Parts: sequence; C-alpha cells; structure tokens
Amino acid sequence: MKISNIRNFSVIAHIDHGKSTLSDRMLELTNTIDERLMRDQVLDKMELEQERGITIKMQPVRMEHNGYILNLIDTPGHIDFSYEVSRALKAVEGSLLLVDSTQGVQAQTFTTLAMAQKFGLTIIPVLTKVDSPLARIDDTKLELAALLNCDLDDVIEVSGKTGQGVDVLLDTVIEKIPAPKEMSVDSKSLSALVFDFEYSNHQGVIVYVRVFDGSVKKNDTLLFKVAGEKFITTEIGIFSPDRKPKDELRAGEIGYIVTGIKKPGIARVGDTITQLRDPLNALSGYEEPRPVVWASIYPESQDDFDDLKAALGKLKLTDSSFTYEEESSGALGRGFRCGFLGMLHLEIITERLHREFDLNLVVTSPSITYRITYKSNNETVMVYSPHLFPNDGQASKIEEPWVTVRIICPREYLGPISQLLYEHESETSRTERFGDDRAEIDAQMPLRELMRGFFDSLKSVSSGYASISYEIGEYRETDVTRLDVLIADEPVLAFTRVISRRRAQEEAEKAVEKLFEIMPRQQFVMKIQGRALGRIVSSKTVKAFRKDVTQHMYGGDITRKMKLREKQKKGKKKMEAFGKSKVSIPHDVFLKMMKN
Repeated sequence: MKISNIRNFSVIAHIDHGKSTLSDRMLELTNTIDERLMRDQVLDKMELEQERGITIKMQPVRMEHNGYILNLIDTPGHIDFSYEVSRALKAVEGSLLLVDSTQGVQAQTFTTLAMAQKFGLTIIPVLTKVDSPLARIDDTKLELAALLNCDLDDVIEVSGKTGQGVDVLLDTVIEKIPAPKEMSVDSKSLSALVFDFEYSNHQGVIVYVRVFDGSVKKNDTLLFKVAGEKFITTEIGIFSPDRKPKDELRAGEIGYIVTGIKKPGIARVGDTITQLRDPLNALSGYEEPRPVVWASIYPESQDDFDDLKAALGKLKLTDSSFTYEEESSGALGRGFRCGFLGMLHLEIITERLHREFDLNLVVTSPSITYRITYKSNNETVMVYSPHLFPNDGQASKIEEPWVTVRIICPREYLGPISQLLYEHESETSRTERFGDDRAEIDAQMPLRELMRGFFDSLKSVSSGYASISYEIGEYRETDVTRLDVLIADEPVLAFTRVISRRRAQEEAEKAVEKLFEIMPRQQFVMKIQGRALGRIVSSKTVKAFRKDVTQHMYGGDITRKMKLREKQKKGKKKMEAFGKSKVSIPHDVFLKMMKN
C-alpha cells in the first residue's frame, strides 16, 4: 500500500459523547470485525471501561475502506489523561471532533480541540446522536461551526447507534485528512513515536508506535532514545483490532512492536524508538508525566504486602505515569505512597488493584504537593505527604498549585455556581454568554479545593448540566494548616490532612464527629480530638464499656461489692494507661474515614 493511500486520524471529544459507539459502526462498515464477534464498545477492552461507558486506555485500529488504509486512535476523554491524548494527536494528521447533539459543546471539547489545533491537525466537525429525540441539531451545529469558524455544511451528522452518516464520514476522512509524509525519503534508520504501550507476561512490554521515518522488521536491534535502553524486536504488527503480526512497518503506518523488556520504567509515552546502529534524534514534545495527586495505599492485611508490591510493579509496566514508593505507618503498617495524574486516575488504579489482583486496600485521603519554606534555615522543600507537613508556625512561606478551570453551564445556574466557586476560594476572571442559553466561566482556584468534592458539588448545584475542564497552573502562596486527628492522645497519621486555615474549626469538628460515630468503644474512656493551629480545636469522648461485676452476688455484706468495684476501677486505669498507645482501630474505620 502506497503512503499516499494511508489516513491516520483520532477521535476526540468530551466524556460520553459517543466516541466508542461511533468507532463500533466504523468497524462494522469496513468489515474489520466479523459480525459474529461484534459487541458494544469493542475497542474498550477493560471491564472497567465497559462498565462505566468511558475510554480509559486509548486503542488504535486499522481499517480498510475503498482502497485506503484508515488508522484510527480512540482516545480517552478525561482531563487526567491529556498528556497521553496529546501524544496520540502527534501520531496522526487529522482528528474527528465529536459533539453530542443532545448536550452541545462542553468544556473538555475546548481543551482537546486546542491540543489538536496546536499540532496543526485537520479537524472534521462531527455531530453525534442525531437520532435522539432530545437532539438539538440546529443549535449545536451553530455552536460547532462558530467554534471552528467553518460552514454549517462542513458539520457531518452521524448516529453511532443506527449508523446514519458513517459512510459519509469515512469518505470525508479520505478526502480531507492529508496522507502522511516521510521526514526523509533516503533515511535507512527509524524514527517511531511511542504513544501507548501494554505489558504481556510472556512477551514483555509491547509499544504502540507511529512510524515517521524508515521502517522496522522482526529481529531489528532498536533503541529507546530517551530511556537509553536497547532491545531486539521479537514481533511487529498492526491492530485489526486485535494484534496481527506483519513482516514490516513502514513510514506512515501505525502498529505495535514487541520489545521483550520486562523491567518497569523503560517504556514511556512520548519516547522515540530508533535503530541502534544509525540512531536519529528524538521527536520533539516529550515530557515526563508529573503526578498531581498523592495518596497512600496499604493492604488491609500486612500478609498481603508482598502481593501489593508485585501488583503495583505490574501496573507500572502498563502505566508509566503512575509512581509509587514504599512507606510505613504506625497504625497501618507498611504500604506505598503513590502519585497519580488526577482523581479519576487514582480511582482507576485502586479499582484495578482490587479487581485484577483481588486485594483489599486502605487508601488515605488524597493530597497535593506543597512548596514549603522553613523559618529555621530558610530552606525550600516539596512536601507531598500530609504527615510531613510542618506544624503551625514552622514555615515562613507555603505555596500550592493552582488550576485554571473552564465551566460551561445553562445560564439559570450561574448564581449557584458562582456561590460554589466563592466557597472553594476561586477567582473568576471571565463570564460570557455561550450560545443562546448557556454561559462560559473562566476561573482560577487552588488544586486543593478542586479535589475537595468540587466535581460532585458542581454536578449537584447544576442538576448535572454543567461541564468542567482544568489545566494545572503556577504555584501561589496560600494560607493552609495541618489538621491532626488524635485518638487517646496519639495522632493517627492516616487521618492527617492539609486544610484551609479559615475552615480549620469546621473541618476538625467534622472529622471528630465522623470518627466518634464509627469508632468502636473500648474498655476505657477514650478521647477523640482534632488538633490544628497549634491547639486542640475539637474534642469528643467515647465512653467505656461498663460491666456490672457484682451482678452474680445476692445479699451479703456491702463491702464485698465495694471491693469488687474498686478492683475494677484500678483495672480500668491500667487499661487506659496501656490503651493510649495500643488503641485498636479496625480497618473498616479507615475505609469509612477516607470516603467523603
């Protein structure tokens, strides 16, 4: 197949705008998958993806239509995976911008569109779900045309459910998206971009690549340019949509390379693969994924620690953006401090640990990285764990990351959303009309506040109609403090959090009240306290179990009962003194405390 007959494109859209369903119809129309093997969301191979109806891991597929090869990359729609999406966009020449005709342009649409335009891709506007009785076809067409500055006739109407317009869309892809170009026609070396990878127990790391220059064959000796690791290819091939071995991958093609590498941290999204004997420079744009959210993960039983360590190592082989390091806690034992790209990434990793490796876990409250300057030595350090956060008065300056958020919502919800933004310490920079009945809000807020249930609160106050996207910005000085929760005068590190100073009293009372309700009683009186701002700001007392030690006695001298009660009182005092360092906290208490 000539390079001029290849079309490489991706599908970008907001979550739940019909990417995977439309991909299903393309596969059917091009006869890529046998009809008897067809199912819904065929490109979403993870059980978690099919349950939630979202794309978590991108999936390439090669189709043939009217004598052309069409390489499609189905990308995730969530903001947590924006770096991976950007690498997938670099691997193609065009993109289908999908907008749900029942919802209109959403906040995430702007983010993904900006990335595609930055790479100079050809954008084809597509209106999905046009068969729905709730579709606002004309209004959404106007929004999409205004967004791309194109004619209404350029917007293609399709239905992933019925297949309407899919044949027209494929013909438009062939007509409008340019064919790939070789960087150097005479080059005998290889330049291939890694845009994703997976791990096989038998074959090692399998990288998904777009070949920009040269070609690759089986048994070639290749090099990861950024990682500096060499390997010999044991298999190459294409996605159809399952892996299909091939003799050679040439410039312009998208496929996979089996590396045989079984060490974590070698394969990375954005790295360049080239020939060892005649290496080319790395392709531009590579970045190290930076964790945004941190949380500690402990096994419910310490007997499962080694299993958890092995499971994290296997997940690292399939997800280079996930980081972890070993740590220990007096209350929870040994565990791992883990870094994630966002809250959804954290949720997916913990869910996979439970499902794929059958592990029961304790996950601490998520936190972010703070930049701390200490008074004592004027030293500046990065702190990503709440229990390492300095006590009140020890820091001369505390900085935290802020985010720029974009919210699109119906105009009648502007009031409640503005109040919500104020409660989460945001600064609104712009509010404009968007379309006939919607508004667009641009604001800046601390990442800490975005994680404090902002997504759920936004959906609640807008009846589910608001959408949001965000980008990590710069560090700003902040006024936060450390909140410790003490049980029997001993701080429990798993419950330590960093909170806004102005809400210290409120947050301490809430944490103490919740723990008071779920903490089982002991044989002695036990105090639960919240400590912030250098003092105890909230306290509750859990009463001890009481047993009538004289219930078996009937009649007789009263002094006999008094002796037994005095003996019980002394025993209680001994238990209390011992219990202050030995309070048993059940694992379900940790689990309930971690859930907001």
